[in-house]
Amino acid sequence: MSKFNIYRNELLKPLQVVTGIVERRHTLPILSNVLLRSKDKLLELIATDLEIQIATAEKTTDSLPEMEMTISARKLQDILRSLPEKSSISIESNESKAVLRAGKSRFNLQTLPVKDFPLIKQQPKGSIEKITLQQGILKNMLQQVQYAMAQQDIRYYLNGLLLVCEEKNITLVATDGHRLCHISTEAAQKISNISVIVPRKTVLELVKLLSDDDSPVEIQITENQISTNFSGITLDSKLVDGNFPDYKRVIPTNLNNELEIEKEALQQALQRASILSNEKFRGVRWVLTKDKLKIVCNNTEQEEAEEELEVDYSGEPIDIGFNVNYLLDCLNNLSIEKVKCQLGDSNTSMLITVEKDSSFKYVVMPMRI
Repeated sequence: MSKFNIYRNELLKPLQVVTGIVERRHTLPILSNVLLRSKDKLLELIATDLEIQIATAEKTTDSLPEMEMTISARKLQDILRSLPEKSSISIESNESKAVLRAGKSRFNLQTLPVKDFPLIKQQPKGSIEKITLQQGILKNMLQQVQYAMAQQDIRYYLNGLLLVCEEKNITLVATDGHRLCHISTEAAQKISNISVIVPRKTVLELVKLLSDDDSPVEIQITENQISTNFSGITLDSKLVDGNFPDYKRVIPTNLNNELEIEKEALQQALQRASILSNEKFRGVRWVLTKDKLKIVCNNTEQEEAEEELEVDYSGEPIDIGFNVNYLLDCLNNLSIEKVKCQLGDSNTSMLITVEKDSSFKYVVMPMRI
């Protein structure tokens, strides 16, 4: 039998870091559990879903006995959240049970054997590439492209993010086959040429866990794994095995029609018009004439919304349709004042760029309305 005492927040804080990847329903019951390890003044927690593993360590006020156990991540989190903030709790563990006490509250929880917990081992298959970036830079890049990833697409290689390293350049690309987003930055050090696909779930966890500051994040890439280390958190993930589309061919060039527009004005006009868009197809028409952009949405009930914006446009008249969600996804994730839209004709993809970052490119395919 093992027992330790700890303050509620010292356990809840690292637990909230790792529980994001724990699935509510799993074929393997142990994947609903978190692995707790304690020794001296250090508490380590690990969660995994067999594809991703998150580990974090928290320094504790009091010294802890050496102990290992696995316990339901969600239940433990819900219990801790329900307790008063400054609670002191004790956890006592024997073969298949854990008893958690706080004040006059007592909870009996089931545990599963530590030996059955499936840890993802570091697999140095192929050469290891190491990259160091500021957390804020990586988080911002991920936020600006992650929405363009596919969700549960049969083309599994689209359900993730392409990470490309060339010389000193780091590029991120996401596409779901209907739109594509591209952004890049310069690394502090020269790196080998690498092209890997990071799974969607890993990307979303990183967006959630990374800080907005300039503290470092270390990235290690092997042939089949990516590992990120930052702020006392280690996130290990398998890579997606597949061939990502040639994104350079998708980004259009020589588009003759161009307009620059206030991001917020366009965003608000699209949001208002989309209220009356077809719920299934979410189509929006852009009717461009000299110095004028008309935005039109209608639905099967014969309802119609129309917005008109004054723009600096002297190109050819164009009547083109888009999925309004694809446009709003891009605008909602940009923190700039103006966007530049470049178009060819009504059958050509539109390219959205921003002045302050020439590497940002968002391509959205037209749709028939």
